[in-house]
Amino acid sequence: MTQVTTIPAAKQSLITSMASQYGMEPKAFADTVKATCIPNTASNEEFAAFLMVAKEYGLNPITREIYAFPKKGGGVQPIVGVDGWFNLINSHPQCDGIDFEDEFDDKRNLIAVKCSIYRKDRNRPTVVTEYMDECKRPTEPWQKWPKRMLRHKAAIQCARYAFGFAGIIDPDEAERSPEVITHAVVMAPPPTMSTDHEAPTVPFDSTAFLTELEEALSVAGDIETLEDIWSSHDPLSVLEGDDHAQDVALKIKERCLAAIDTGAAA
Repeated sequence: MTQVTTIPAAKQSLITSMASQYGMEPKAFADTVKATCIPNTASNEEFAAFLMVAKEYGLNPITREIYAFPKKGGGVQPIVGVDGWFNLINSHPQCDGIDFEDEFDDKRNLIAVKCSIYRKDRNRPTVVTEYMDECKRPTEPWQKWPKRMLRHKAAIQCARYAFGFAGIIDPDEAERSPEVITHAVVMAPPPTMSTDHEAPTVPFDSTAFLTELEEALSVAGDIETLEDIWSSHDPLSVLEGDDHAQDVALKIKERCLAAIDTGAAA
């Protein structure tokens, strides 16, 4: 009797596997993620580690459900935006619902938000309460939308307890952490002349940067996503010294915020 030998299929590389998932060529996928989601200083090993985290949690770096900032002393910290966290919650096979309960003081000021996440394999929900006086910060999102921000904090922390998510943090935690360098610009560097002799760097094109910024902000479906994109591009730092370009960037942000508000009102 002739024995038939089965040859196992070749295992796809991490980049090829993820690129295929999003309908992209491997090189285009890698170049896009490197240009928009991780620091320019990240090593190949750090890039691979970032992709492994994204794949493990089923998060799309192209839509910035997950991105990364550099850490002091080396390495990168994966950061998951609000859309990414709710993707993690809603896509978990054991998720059976999520509830919120607001707590107010005598003057009807919100003082806490309680989040309850239900699992199909447990009889009792996981419950977490986050308090405004512990979480609120003097940043634009917290000053403008404190209720929304506190609800997000409660949901994210409850998700950690309910599902055991590890190795990822939210943008607000990144800003609080002394180990994460949140002011780093996560975008492609200006192109340079490539010759055998040292050549000067091509001047930074602020017009192209502003065009890219507007395109990125215009696809944001909510204010929190817009703020994440704004922070990752860090236009006020990138355009430091060019007052006109900074004003243009702020006006772009205002237009995109107005578009979101108009869409919500409709």
